[in-house]
Amino acid sequence: MKRFDNKTILVTGGNSGIGLATALEFAKQGARVIVTGRDQATLDLAKAQLGTNAIALRNDAGDIQAAKALAASLKAQGITLDALFINAGVAKFAPLEGVDEDLWDQTFNTNVKGAYFAIQALSPLFNPGAAIVLNGSINAHIGMPNSSVYAASKAALISLAKTLSSELIGRGIRVNVVSPGPVKTPLYGRLGVTADQLDALATGIQAQIPLKRFGTPDEVASAVVYLSSPEAAFIVGTELIVDGGMSQL
Repeated sequence: MKRFDNKTILVTGGNSGIGLATALEFAKQGARVIVTGRDQATLDLAKAQLGTNAIALRNDAGDIQAAKALAASLKAQGITLDALFINAGVAKFAPLEGVDEDLWDQTFNTNVKGAYFAIQALSPLFNPGAAIVLNGSINAHIGMPNSSVYAASKAALISLAKTLSSELIGRGIRVNVVSPGPVKTPLYGRLGVTADQLDALATGIQAQIPLKRFGTPDEVASAVVYLSSPEAAFIVGTELIVDGGMSQL
């Protein structure tokens, strides 16, 4: 018997990167997996990789009404949840003088507002003993230049894990955070910089990591799966940092 047999797991932003790697690991361990995302093409590809038992739904993580619609759709199908990985997010970087209201709103609407109201909408569907894992970031801790808005949004998620743990623990629902360091994902291709700038950025970041390499989506996925598992039943309201030592040394 596999660890997540007869369990249903929802991964937001599960159509690429860390989200897809996590969904694939849950499926490998027996779970029925539901993934959401905004891009239909990558959702279709994810569904093909996850198998016939998976569900792939187009959904905007920054839209409160979309969160309510998602919860209503799952309820109508009689689906309840054993774990939720709030992974969908955006990363926009700019110096203080380059930040405008649109960048702020897009970041906080997706990374914080969307996450909060998705949990609120989905909470009636959680089975006793369910686990919620939020995707944070070491940027909340290290004061990296040009990351002020993104880092603040991730710091908010880390705080939410603690307060929501207190609210949901009476139902046996655990809330935790996994905070990745630099990870090789498509996200780095969406930072709005040239290829040469991206290479220079990657080289500079890698030099700051004690392990001298970027992490992989699979390594973060393993941490998420662990926090969602029975083995982590006594872990509540905490943050698991997966960064090759970057924020520790």
